Amino acid sequence: MGKSKKNIILLILVVILVISPLIINSKAEFLGADDKAEEAITEINPNYKPWFENIWEPPSGEVESLIFAVQASLGAGVICYFFGYLRGKKKVIDTAKKGLKCEK
Repeated sequence: MGKSKKNIILLILVVILVISPLIINSKAEFLGADDKAEEAITEINPNYKPWFENIWEPPSGEVESLIFAVQASLGAGVICYFFGYLRGKKKVIDTAKKGLKCEK
């Protein structure tokens, strides 16, 4: 099996993996863990007052989701850059061991 065929199969599997939860549980509310924790704390102790308040509250849930997505993509970018850097470094070392000139 060629590399491009494997990539296409992997891409299809990723799309299925992303879409299947949306289809299976289409009427679900997408709440974060913070909401669940707040409900549990209020249930245990109705008089509980938080120690800290938010410095800034996003104007809507969509903006909050956007900020979270940007944060996740920046993190993924840093991780991918790190692995690419390590791979490039290994490639330079391997070519140097073989006595070949390294391409820039």
